[in-house]
Amino acid sequence: MSRSIVRQSKFRHVFGQAVKADQSYDDIRVSKVTWDSSFCAVNPKFLAVIVESSGGGAFLVLPLSKSGRVDKNYPLVIGHSGPVLDIDWCPHDDNIIASCSEDCTAMVWQIPDHTLTRPLSDPVVVLEGHSKRVGIVTWHPTARNILLTAGSDNLIIVWNVGAGEPLISMDDHPDLIYSVSWNRNGSLFCTTCKDRRLRVCDPRKREVVAERLAPHEGIRPMRAIFIRDGNIFTTGFTRMSQRELGLWDPTNFEEPIALLELDTSNGVLLPYYDPDANMVYLCGKGDSSIRYFEITEEPPYVHYLSTFSSKEPQRGMGFMPKRGVDVSKCEIARLYKLLDKKCEPITMTVPRKSDLFQDDLYPDTAGPEPAMEPEEWLDGRDEDPILVSMREGYVPPKSRELKVVKKNVLDSRPTTRRSMSTMDTNSLPSYFSLLSLLCFPFFLIPHLEIQNLKATVLSQEKRICDLEDKLSQFTNGTD
Repeated sequence: MSRSIVRQSKFRHVFGQAVKADQSYDDIRVSKVTWDSSFCAVNPKFLAVIVESSGGGAFLVLPLSKSGRVDKNYPLVIGHSGPVLDIDWCPHDDNIIASCSEDCTAMVWQIPDHTLTRPLSDPVVVLEGHSKRVGIVTWHPTARNILLTAGSDNLIIVWNVGAGEPLISMDDHPDLIYSVSWNRNGSLFCTTCKDRRLRVCDPRKREVVAERLAPHEGIRPMRAIFIRDGNIFTTGFTRMSQRELGLWDPTNFEEPIALLELDTSNGVLLPYYDPDANMVYLCGKGDSSIRYFEITEEPPYVHYLSTFSSKEPQRGMGFMPKRGVDVSKCEIARLYKLLDKKCEPITMTVPRKSDLFQDDLYPDTAGPEPAMEPEEWLDGRDEDPILVSMREGYVPPKSRELKVVKKNVLDSRPTTRRSMSTMDTNSLPSYFSLLSLLCFPFFLIPHLEIQNLKATVLSQEKRICDLEDKLSQFTNGTD
């Protein structure tokens, strides 16, 4: 019995590639605030980047098509009186973005489809409820207008943005909250905290349902995200300051499913998760590389795939939702890497020879339609995201625009020949007119045209002579 040595996976050969220079976004003054945020958010319409700004906080919003050099006077989204710390696009409306700041507020903005001509300073709603700076903002994955904020006052607030009011407030964290992540249907969220604990919280019950002390033994910041099957993926540090990743079952926190040491570095690893491919992309602040892993149900559960490396270190990263990738190029992910004064898109592609739509790479993905209203979620209802097909976003290349419609040869019967004796009387005039047309002497047409032209020229010459005579008589009479 033969046994395969190499693990079979359709994502084993995924490779990353930076776009051409003219497709990057240049001259962006990326924020220098000392906060472990991604500083970047992206959706299928817009790219948003937190930037340096005098007199308060601001962020830049660009249409994805507006690549190249960004004018230094390009209008910003302003309104916060302190530096902006985090931004997040609404998953149910590509024109809605939330921001939070050191001014203790969170704001929700509506971005117009057209390019901004002046600074946008009027938010749709201002959310005030924290007593210290707000460092985390994240939308509910399936319920409309539900937004979560976490501040340095160790408070987590869940808001109904449509009403501009808080729904739930939790103060179970004794220290600074590092990260918050919803699960797939939004019934739970997990947090990491400066007290070195990983918690799973049920916001509607206002309680912590599970927690683990020191999933990573180091004291440096941790990150945690829910993955598709309900497990939790974490990044942190060992006691010797080596970076580490882990996979945990929230129903049994005693032992990790997987624990893997990576390297020695000070940068916090920011995980970005693709639920359709079950892949995690790890981007470390200050690193010049992006590692990506596949999570499976067989040991060792977290499989290293490859690393994308570049020359310049990254300041932050944005992750495109799956419905924004280019399926015609077998692109399964796109990340937006922030440099000092530049944002560089990086595409992750599965090499395929065929130009056809790849069903195995693109299962139905979460669409922009919310699955329920805020009141339904608050009453205890849980719904998975409403899925949409990626095939609709497929644009075939020009070489395949030719469409061949196959027909049944039995449906097209040859016409029968009819003799003159079988023709009806109504067809006789058309028959004779056709016969007369065929018998017309076409060789006479050039001769007739020449005669007509000669007659026209003679008549025009006669008319000109008459006009000249009248003009001479008129001139002699006036003199």
